[in-house]
Amino acid sequence: MDTVYSYSIGLMSGTSLDGLDLVYVKFNNQMYLDFQILNATTIPYSEKWKAILQNAIQYSVEDLVDLDIRYGRFLADSILDFIKTNSISRVDFIASHGHTVLHQPEKGITLQVGSGQVIATRTQQKVVCDFRTQDVKLGGQGAPLVPIGDELLFSNYTYCINLGGFSNVSFRQNGTRIAFDICPVNIVLNFYVSKLGMDFDDKGEMSSQGSVNEELLQKLNELDFYEKAYPKSLGLEWVQQIVFPLIDKMEVEVPIILRTFVEHIAIQISKVVQKNSRVLFTGGGVYNSFLMHRIEVLSSNSVLQVSDEMINYKEALIFSFLGLLRIKNEINCLKSVTGASHDHSSGVIFEV
Repeated sequence: MDTVYSYSIGLMSGTSLDGLDLVYVKFNNQMYLDFQILNATTIPYSEKWKAILQNAIQYSVEDLVDLDIRYGRFLADSILDFIKTNSISRVDFIASHGHTVLHQPEKGITLQVGSGQVIATRTQQKVVCDFRTQDVKLGGQGAPLVPIGDELLFSNYTYCINLGGFSNVSFRQNGTRIAFDICPVNIVLNFYVSKLGMDFDDKGEMSSQGSVNEELLQKLNELDFYEKAYPKSLGLEWVQQIVFPLIDKMEVEVPIILRTFVEHIAIQISKVVQKNSRVLFTGGGVYNSFLMHRIEVLSSNSVLQVSDEMINYKEALIFSFLGLLRIKNEINCLKSVTGASHDHSSGVIFEV
């Protein structure tokens, strides 16, 4: 049996509810830079699942326990389909991010649903999940978790920026990897475009036709979060309690909201990245050509082209990697990134 390489399936479900990302990855156990995404797919959420996951924040404890099991079954069945479709014969473990329902690290709370035991039992595979809880118990933000992957797999870039529900960045400063959430992205853009019956603003077409509302832009840029020192992270609750009410109070049309918010994103990102740097942009937001154009203009950085596979599946790939590090009991959570009391190996392992 090949022990040099590990073969695993990584799962990622982001806050923008685009769908469930699955990757089948091969990692060299001795030299992590030697990795390969062998298969990858996204399973879009049905309207029913979208509504459930969107509203789970209001659920009672009993309902959340039930959802944890039901969503675990959904994940397990998605994995089994993925294995069958791609004729996958070897899986050493599954690493699942789960879906974040609550994230309030300042109160010591973080909750991802998708029972690891249900997945393990149903797929008959070892499962690593629940990567955030331990970090929060150690006084950390429980996020972001991807930077250890940036450090060990993508160190040839000065900045790694993901444009998903939120944008987050990771980079080295004075020899230490730091990372934080920059601002909301698709969680806001998709919400407003959905009012017009669309899932997303294709290539930023609609936002490019709107005009910037200077008053709204100023209010967005003055939000307290942007003044905070890192480590810092954002959650759905913050957007629902702070951002949506701020925008809705202005009573402006959707194209204007989109155009203004695109400008807001580009301004916040350009504050973080230095000019003429090597920046790896990944996540669904990369396909918003207008947004990328504004980021290029305001940050004076040209956007480096990477494969669609890397744009879409980098986070799922890194969760697979976090699982590998956890199984080997190696550090996968950096205190410099999350603010935890020490570096640690996070994640709960479920056996069949």
